[in-house]
Amino acid sequence: MSARSRTMLVTPLVTLLFALLAGLVAVPQTAAGSPSAATAAAGTFRNPLNTGPDPYMTYANGNYHLTTTQGDSIKMWRSPSLSTLLDAEPITVWRDTDPSRNQHLWAPEFYRVGNRWYLYYTADDGVDDHHRLYVLESDADDPAGPYHFKAKLTPPNHANDFAIDPGILQLGGRLYLAYSGINAYQHNGLNLAPLSNPWTVSGNAVALNGAGGCPEVREGPEFLYRNGRTWMTYSTCDTGKPDYQLWMMSLPDGADPLVPGNWTQHSGAVFSRNDARGVFGPGHHAFFRSPDGREDWIVYHAKTTKEFTYSNRTTRAQKIGWRVDGSPDLGTPLALGATQDLPSGDPGSGNHWINDDGRSSGSGTVAFGGTWNSGTGCAAQCFWGDDHWSDRAGNTATFRFTGTRIALLSVQDTGNGIGAVSVDGGAERRVDFYGAIRTGETLQYLSPRLPYGTHTLTVRVTGERNASAKAAFVSVDRAEVYTD
Repeated sequence: MSARSRTMLVTPLVTLLFALLAGLVAVPQTAAGSPSAATAAAGTFRNPLNTGPDPYMTYANGNYHLTTTQGDSIKMWRSPSLSTLLDAEPITVWRDTDPSRNQHLWAPEFYRVGNRWYLYYTADDGVDDHHRLYVLESDADDPAGPYHFKAKLTPPNHANDFAIDPGILQLGGRLYLAYSGINAYQHNGLNLAPLSNPWTVSGNAVALNGAGGCPEVREGPEFLYRNGRTWMTYSTCDTGKPDYQLWMMSLPDGADPLVPGNWTQHSGAVFSRNDARGVFGPGHHAFFRSPDGREDWIVYHAKTTKEFTYSNRTTRAQKIGWRVDGSPDLGTPLALGATQDLPSGDPGSGNHWINDDGRSSGSGTVAFGGTWNSGTGCAAQCFWGDDHWSDRAGNTATFRFTGTRIALLSVQDTGNGIGAVSVDGGAERRVDFYGAIRTGETLQYLSPRLPYGTHTLTVRVTGERNASAKAAFVSVDRAEVYTD
């Protein structure tokens, strides 16, 4: 991250204009610390919600419950507010000892049937092509478990075939297993099979020939039920591509979903990359309702780089709408740090942001020790379109905040080095800001939980770097402050 690649510091007015044009802030912000700013902060949130991909989320029992792909286990995050999911501690709800299915656990989803929760996922023995579908059952009426293993899900005509991304279609009092697997159209194609109960496949899978702009993948099917139709949205293209996106098919009420001809293909992507806002590869999604049931929301993963990569896929959420013709309007992916209103009925928590230029939506400041570079060269990869960066050993950036926890998000790059982070002047923790691919608003550090009060977080430039880094810059962009 050399100074030559940046635009030097511009006036606050130009910076504000750039940020608004880039869509990094949803609405004009009020002065930091004012009553209106504090009120706005209490009712807003910013993505990411989680650093993992393949999200699934449901609001139940007074909490949002979120899962993402973790690989070696299934973890769940829960919080009464969307604004504090990144701050939530993970709960490990499943870890398997069976060597045939204890690796590469992907894309867990969980559904309530009766008074139990059923958690669907895919796993293998270490060989990708051995991925198969499995389901767990909760011991009680709690999406966070505990769970016990229930069954392997095997449509008779694909009993020994690759299969991933299980989900459940609930229609006319019946259940259907939707998943991505081998069929006549793709290696990762759309399939539907009947279920006699949440853990038993009762017939062959049928293939759906979904369109998608790219030839190789149709995966992650999800469902909305509204306006006399069932709407199935699904991801297309390789998830490593910036063009990973969502397409849609629909089924009229009363039609048999196992008859492929009953599904109507809708033309074109319904949710796709937004280069102007720095959003690439949006997909592998799910839908959830606001706490009061009045709003529909999408949760999905996306990246801040157009490079082909499976890394940097972070979980985001935004509200969706409905068109006059009855179809869902998923909108356009928002910039990663865009400030959004919380879902209807969400109590909020008062968390707020502090930008590297000193602006804040709540109580907070930042002070720089030494000479730092600053400017808007990072554009949509940065919050408000600007950041600070330095490679001079001993330079510091100190955030002063009132709350219980602070998260530090900034650019990772091939020219970044190692910083030393400390809280309230305590022991330093070394944090490597290097990234093999340049990405923006990356979670670099999440502090320990602290007693509510005024604290400091200091980032010190060490001048050191790992063997792969081209330089030793440390980037400072956004801090997210939590008060829960």
